[in-house]
Amino acid sequence: MYGTVLASALLAALGQEGEAFTPFYDASWVFVTGATAGLAHGYAHHMADHGKESAAHRWRMLALALWNEWPLIVATLPTVLLLVAAGLFDWDSYAVTAVGLGLNTALLFAWGSLVALRVGYRLGSALLIGMADATIGLAIIVANAVIK
Repeated sequence: MYGTVLASALLAALGQEGEAFTPFYDASWVFVTGATAGLAHGYAHHMADHGKESAAHRWRMLALALWNEWPLIVATLPTVLLLVAAGLFDWDSYAVTAVGLGLNTALLFAWGSLVALRVGYRLGSALLIGMADATIGLAIIVANAVIK
């Protein structure tokens, strides 16, 4: 979820009215920011959790903590792929931003609902959790409309 929210915020922030649309540049920044956030998050978890083990054990635990952040990075990929497609097919920046924010909001709903179902929530509760997650995407859409 965090990677999708991050990608949405970056998608909304990178495109400015009156500036040239640079979808490949934007795609690279969304991916690099997602990867950096994943590494920073994994490192923070590692630093908060490790004790006085051997150096080899700490390195293994750091590698595991970093590896466990792969979902954050993968969650940025729909936005990255959309921006790459926009660059390849010369799509309009406004449309790409609108589609990207809508897609990411739908993904937040779907992932929130699916995870809730997976951990044992009933369908109605799972859909409400999905709506709560999607509300974050809707907040980004509203903020994008108000700020721009």
